Amino acid sequence: MDAQHSGGQTAPGTDAPPGALTSADLGAGLGERATLVQFSTAFCQPCRATRRILADVGAMVEGVAHVEIDAESHLDLVRRLDIVRTPTVLVLDAAGRITERASGQPRKADVIAALGEAIP
Repeated sequence: MDAQHSGGQTAPGTDAPPGALTSADLGAGLGERATLVQFSTAFCQPCRATRRILADVGAMVEGVAHVEIDAESHLDLVRRLDIVRTPTVLVLDAAGRITERASGQPRKADVIAALGEAIP
């Protein structure tokens, strides 16, 4: 995964660090150690393969959550994070900070390597 660091904004009054995503942003809980966030659309064929890859990696690595977000239903978040194609995958550390970002279908080995950078 090519590292493209991106800062999002969090809602005021949260305990998240600046630029971090929260469970409220994602509509799901963050993983204890890291979170794989996938932006998808309904008719995106590579999104289906990406879902399988991220689910496999999430099941292999303890404390890692996989969250899939329908880009069409979450346009505010898509715009805020400058998501321009699907699938786009964000790797978040335990605090919700984006450590890696990639567009297109990732390779499983690249996802595992990106998690290695997000998990201390």
